[in-house]
Amino acid sequence: MSHQDARFLVILPTYNEADNLPRIVPSILEQDPRIDVLVVDDDSPDGTGALADDLSQASDRVNVIHRSEKQGLGGAYIEGFRWGLERNYDLLFEMDADFSHRPDALPLFIEKARDFDIVLGSRYLDGRVTVINWPMSRLLISFFGSWYARFVTRLPVRDATGGFNCWRREVMESLDFSRIESNGYTFQIELKLRAWRKGFSLTEIPIIFEERESGESKMSKRIVREAIWKVWKLRFLDLIGRL
Repeated sequence: MSHQDARFLVILPTYNEADNLPRIVPSILEQDPRIDVLVVDDDSPDGTGALADDLSQASDRVNVIHRSEKQGLGGAYIEGFRWGLERNYDLLFEMDADFSHRPDALPLFIEKARDFDIVLGSRYLDGRVTVINWPMSRLLISFFGSWYARFVTRLPVRDATGGFNCWRREVMESLDFSRIESNGYTFQIELKLRAWRKGFSLTEIPIIFEERESGESKMSKRIVREAIWKVWKLRFLDLIGRL
């Protein structure tokens, strides 16, 4: 991939991010002129979708997909990936819209993507934990959840559940989205596992993850419970060659 003429797409799934979206989109765009943004909004009752439309009207680098209801993170990203592939973007990014993922990390992702097919933002790299303002209970759930996913699936990454990631278009083109079953917390694990099993190269870079500045977290006990058993299903599918 020649980065000089490349085009990059940052996909932002949103649900009730009216306080954050008008601030984070300009911050993303200023990182690199080759970056465009796609907001995938799940019919947010707080008006996030309308704000996304305003941003799109103000800049041809901002695009919006409106979904009819709250349908989940995995589905939002898959719609975003398909949209980006149809328009020939070279790099596709997953990123939260609440400033827990810092836009100024994007240039490092882009640089690393020169040499790797997948670049993963890690909160737990080289023995360090780079998470700010999380209660200890949430941190322990995340840290051991990532360890648990690695243990079960054998996925060779430190932060299996992280959601700040960069994918070359060739990776996304190789995946059969219709076979991806996860939609919540496990979606990030499944996506990484399927891509890794196809032989794509990956690396992790350290990121600082900071608790959202405003709005409410989408994490729930149901999502955590689903992840506990679903990673075993992924492991089984991997063992029988059906992943």
